[in-house]
Amino acid sequence: MPRRNVRAAWHAETRRDMLPGTAPPPIDVGFVSQNPRVTAFIPVYNRSAFVGQAIESMLGQTYTDFELVLLDDGSTDDSLEIMRSYSDPRVRVFEHEKNLGLPRTRNRGLELARGEYIALLDSDDVSLPERLACQVAFLDRNPRHAEVGAWSQAMNEAGKPLRKVKIQPTRPEEVRATLLFRCSIKNRSLMGRTALMRELGYRLDFPRCQDYDLHVRLAEKHPIGNIPRVLVLGRQHPGQWTGKTSTLGNTLKMRIMAEQLQRLGLEPDEQDLKRHLLLAYDSADAVGVPIDSVYLEWSEAWLARLREANAATRRYEVGAFDRVLGDIRLLLALRSYKQLGWPPLRRYLAGSLPWGLGSSQNRAALRLALDFARRRAIVAETPAIAGRGARAFAG
Repeated sequence: MPRRNVRAAWHAETRRDMLPGTAPPPIDVGFVSQNPRVTAFIPVYNRSAFVGQAIESMLGQTYTDFELVLLDDGSTDDSLEIMRSYSDPRVRVFEHEKNLGLPRTRNRGLELARGEYIALLDSDDVSLPERLACQVAFLDRNPRHAEVGAWSQAMNEAGKPLRKVKIQPTRPEEVRATLLFRCSIKNRSLMGRTALMRELGYRLDFPRCQDYDLHVRLAEKHPIGNIPRVLVLGRQHPGQWTGKTSTLGNTLKMRIMAEQLQRLGLEPDEQDLKRHLLLAYDSADAVGVPIDSVYLEWSEAWLARLREANAATRRYEVGAFDRVLGDIRLLLALRSYKQLGWPPLRRYLAGSLPWGLGSSQNRAALRLALDFARRRAIVAETPAIAGRGARAFAG
């Protein structure tokens, strides 16, 4: 399809789904710097159905001192034509002749970036209009931070926001301790210091979870955090790369966790790693480990062992580590209740390890639940900005 027709067809389709009276006023980008403060980076592979909405959401930012780098990784659909159809002077389009995979594509994005900060967005997701402004302000106020994420709200394939928000810890010491159990910064919400990320880079032997691995390595030397606010919408659809490669993802997550556990002085075996994965990820069927009374007994002993190891090594700030252990125990209790009923959980929660709402993440989760109950939506401004991302914001 000719370039002009591709974009015209896309706009014709999305305009049908926009709410009446919600088209945003034009944003004056003014002078486009050759050295922008921020590089927004979107890697793309066969996302013609969604990439236009991702691009529009970035071009609709209230913060304007940025460039938008689009890198096509050998798409076989109309993604590249849609990307090239944008005449906005902030947009720079690049391509790979063949598919090279995410690690190489993300590394090239770091090489192409001219901004002091780099903001990442997946090609099927959407950034809310104040995302860049919020994250630039945060990194300016916190010069020691290497990167900052935000909360992410789910949307369905058509772009309708769902009552599902991924809450992340906000305090740097809790973000780092949580990395022992799961990835505590969503890649779609990340803004980082380009030079620091470029220095470490994405490891090529991580076709999945390369972002998780990079966060862990950055957190060894620098604070990383999250803004306690929904700044991105993450699309749920059958074509998601994570859903298609869950087995590979579990294997690489366990590898990342094993490296961290070894730094705590532990030598976990394969069964330990599978069970450790389940502490924060609902992958019982995938790894063949049931969550039953035997698992709860193991988890209590394992978490106590982790606590002792941290007390000896002081690898993580002790108070933060205890709060994260409390998060893990509470989450596991809630997940186990339907299968085990109350008696086993009562014994579990009566143990000597911490549990409760002490962490920034759990307190935020409680506030969010109350907010959902009261307003039945977390992103109050979503209907008002429907025009910026076309269907992605349609309520």
